Amino acid sequence: MSFPVHRPRRLRRSEALRGLVRETHLSTSGLIYPMFACPGKGVRAEVSSMPGIYQQSPDRIVEECREVANLGIPAVILFGLPEHKDETGSEAADPNAAVQRSIDAIRKAKLNLLVVTDVCLCEYTSHGHCGVVKNGEVLNDPSIELLANAALSHARAGADIVGPSDMMDGRVGAIRRKLDSNGFADVAILAYAAKYASAFYGPFREAAESTPQFGHRRSYQMDPGNIREALREVALDIDEGADIVMVKPALPYLDVIRAVRERFDVPVAAYNVSGEFSMVKAAARNGWIDEQRIVLEIITGIQRAGASIILTYHAKDLARWLQHC
Repeated sequence: MSFPVHRPRRLRRSEALRGLVRETHLSTSGLIYPMFACPGKGVRAEVSSMPGIYQQSPDRIVEECREVANLGIPAVILFGLPEHKDETGSEAADPNAAVQRSIDAIRKAKLNLLVVTDVCLCEYTSHGHCGVVKNGEVLNDPSIELLANAALSHARAGADIVGPSDMMDGRVGAIRRKLDSNGFADVAILAYAAKYASAFYGPFREAAESTPQFGHRRSYQMDPGNIREALREVALDIDEGADIVMVKPALPYLDVIRAVRERFDVPVAAYNVSGEFSMVKAAARNGWIDEQRIVLEIITGIQRAGASIILTYHAKDLARWLQHC
């Protein structure tokens, strides 16, 4: 008989005991804070569906980045909004676009931050899709050259890591070749390797103004029912030169994060996406949940599943809470 010799509750009696035997420890070291860069000066417009998240011009981006760095968060990821949209998303590679100018401003401010950039066309195209469109179809091969050019422009501006999120086949390899051939072999690639066609992206599409003008993205983003396909996607991206692989979204795909972590020996990231964030904020504002406890539990679960890097809009709040835990 194991009872009463074995009493697991002995190690739950106090916070000190619980902390002593805790298996998953949260810290700010693996957090990346997403930000939305827009044209102009002095712009700071709150996203209505994402309380506390803003579209900001480069000068205001730098102000918030100072706060982020002071909180001990090591990295930000920048998403861009263009001044003008067109069929091919040409402003994505413009050295004077909002993302490129924000990178430059962060570098000039000498902030202790890693700068990651999202590489995609959906924010920049008039049709809102992640690649070139012809006769209603998103074309793969013509799109990857445009994506590689955008990544190169981010590297030239000073990005540490570029993150292709488009899900075009072969884009990681195209970006790696473009970076290497232009003297940016040290710029890392964080591949959105398993990005699912999710309903959790709605608030992001408001923030990035990237809602498709027709159709959907299910012909290039992954089907939510598939996990073996995710492992194949991750393997392909690693073979093409990805340094970090990511699963997006996080919460509905914790099993995918775990499977990737167990199969591959590269850093694994997960994106705690806008819909996940906004649901927590809405419930908290209605007094239905304890926001701090919920967020700490969510991020613990994502890390426990196997993600050592977590992109989350909760990063600043999380950093403040961890200082007092």
